[in-house]
Amino acid sequence: MERNSPLLTNIRYYYERAYRKKSWRFGLIGFGLLFHVLVALKYFLGGTRTDDSHWREEFIKSGQAEALKEKLKKQEIKKNEYLGIVKTPTQIENDTEKLFKSELTKTVEQLKKIHYQEKGTEPDTYLKATLDAIGTWPGFILSIILAWPMYIYLLILSIPTLHYIVNRLVMMLFVIVGVTIIVFTLLYLSPSDPAVNILGDQATDAQYEAFRQLHGLNDPYLVQLGRTIKGIFAFDLGNAYQGNEQVVATIMRRFPVTLRLTIMALTLSLSVALPAGIYAAVKANSTFDNLFMLIALIGISIPSFWQGLIFILNFSINLGWLPATYSTSNSLSLLMPAVVLGTGLMASVARMTRSSTLEVINEDYILTARAKGLSHTRVILRHAVPNALIPIVTVVGLQFGGMLGGSSVTEKVFNINGIGSYIVDKQFIPDIPSVMGGVIYIAIILSVVNMFIDVMYSFLDPRIRSRIQKGRG
Repeated sequence: MERNSPLLTNIRYYYERAYRKKSWRFGLIGFGLLFHVLVALKYFLGGTRTDDSHWREEFIKSGQAEALKEKLKKQEIKKNEYLGIVKTPTQIENDTEKLFKSELTKTVEQLKKIHYQEKGTEPDTYLKATLDAIGTWPGFILSIILAWPMYIYLLILSIPTLHYIVNRLVMMLFVIVGVTIIVFTLLYLSPSDPAVNILGDQATDAQYEAFRQLHGLNDPYLVQLGRTIKGIFAFDLGNAYQGNEQVVATIMRRFPVTLRLTIMALTLSLSVALPAGIYAAVKANSTFDNLFMLIALIGISIPSFWQGLIFILNFSINLGWLPATYSTSNSLSLLMPAVVLGTGLMASVARMTRSSTLEVINEDYILTARAKGLSHTRVILRHAVPNALIPIVTVVGLQFGGMLGGSSVTEKVFNINGIGSYIVDKQFIPDIPSVMGGVIYIAIILSVVNMFIDVMYSFLDPRIRSRIQKGRG
């Protein structure tokens, strides 16, 4: 038969598995509504459906129902006598009736199961009708025409990792909308007036009113909020109050600078922090370990603005080795900002690498690996370090997301026109479209980075990968 096709068999299998989960069932029906309407019409109007009432009537007509009820009544009386409970005949009848309804449902299901097993068929359910429809080539082609989004949804559900990522992306949308509502509400309730801040005290009342009218500041709260949320999905957050530049275009223009700075800082910090942290753990309590941890503590404690000014004073003004401010024509102008930005990350990653590796190398499986005669280097690099990476990846991911969100202090010190300095400049006006654009950008960056970290966990830890594969990630 056509249903024996491997493609149709696999589709039936994944559809049935998805349909049996209530949370996924609504998605299948919603994305394939037209197709399901046709299947439902055929199922409910076809006349082949057999409901539970038929089996109940057959069971009652056979006389077994009365026998079952009498049996349950005797059991209830004996139970009350044994427990010393005194009940009226009416109470006993009510309790017996409740037990009978429960047992009747179980008995009917059992009769149906036996009947279909003897005939080698399946119950006439809506799921069976749907599977029969997509189990033939004409029905399958019709379902693709009417319900192609349903198959995209089914494809996502059939690949656990893809399903996990899409699920996180959907959650990210709710996070972005929630953050937007909170931040917009706070800005709306702010006593600061953007018209006065931008036009200055010398402007007339008519100019203030024209400014508010131009930017929709006189609209009700819900109208402004709805316009902002709509702009998120349309990638159009309007124009900035100051400069009249498109907010999205400005953020996209500044993003490459912040990205380059972040990647450069991350590369420099990890190239030092990871090997130094691992070596400090292997040589725990040694002179190197104590000295390196002291340096790491200092690195965490140094204010970035002070470090940046010291760098400018020494390497730019006194020595003249590096430019004091960022320039697109000079790639070395990012070196000092990257070192300043990466210092805190370097110290945090180094300390976390040391503590995580130190914890792992004392585990029993490391002792077993050494007992097998493996070299010290292989034990550390092959067995200890991979198992110590989970907390390290967490720290790196959070710091990376924060730096991509904009390192305002570093960017201000070195005169870098990145995301951080942009948000800082605009929030004091307050330039509501620009601030909302920056907040939404940060929410997206942090959500994407966190999702990437979670996916990385699945590659590093087989237990997490197994949970994702089973749909519990």
